[in-house]
Amino acid sequence: MAGCGGPPPTADAVPAEASGYVQPPSVTEAAPGAGALALAGVAPPKAQVRLSAPAGGVISTRADANGRWRLQLPLDPQARIFGVSAENDGRRVQAEAYLLVGPRGETALLRAGAGALRLDRPSGSRIAALDFDADGGALVSGWAPAGTDVAVRLDGRSLGETRADEDGRFSYALPRLAFGARRIETTGAGFTDQVQVEVSAPAPLTDGPLRASPIARGLRADWLTPGGGVQSTVLAG
Repeated sequence: MAGCGGPPPTADAVPAEASGYVQPPSVTEAAPGAGALALAGVAPPKAQVRLSAPAGGVISTRADANGRWRLQLPLDPQARIFGVSAENDGRRVQAEAYLLVGPRGETALLRAGAGALRLDRPSGSRIAALDFDADGGALVSGWAPAGTDVAVRLDGRSLGETRADEDGRFSYALPRLAFGARRIETTGAGFTDQVQVEVSAPAPLTDGPLRASPIARGLRADWLTPGGGVQSTVLAG
């Protein structure tokens, strides 16, 4: 996917290479609940973990001696995007992905040049996300039984197969998508799922690095890349 990326990191983030390698923080779990999202992840032991919003708001917690951290993020009617960083001994390192949280607790890591990594995993096999850029490069991802094959179709046309990894995640790079209504189907062991998406160029982002809106089945988020372009991510509901 050409031109894909994430929102620019906060200005005070220090690359790990600047003073020796520091393990960047990560978000590994997201569990929506009543009015809040339970997040968990890993970071350097005892580090201060920060979720930073573009407008300047920060939510923070501290990792324990084993580098595990947890926090409760109140849900909001609007989708939000966060930079994730960790600070320890005066050094701050930025996570390699950015955190997208929808109003119903839909949660994904937005990754440069790759598809979104969905974290709020429901039960069952299904399509989780679709990413596409301004040039039509696209990738569909989801869940299936670990080690099983998943067939992919676009607008009724068979494209090929991919295989779910040991964690039950699969992804498939689609042909370049022309603008318009597109139907993506996946079929695997004991499941068939599909999403219908209107592929279109995003309007310029004039009010920050994120614009999100509900669609027929899920949430579409258009977000700013480091190079100044915009990537679109659809989280299937």
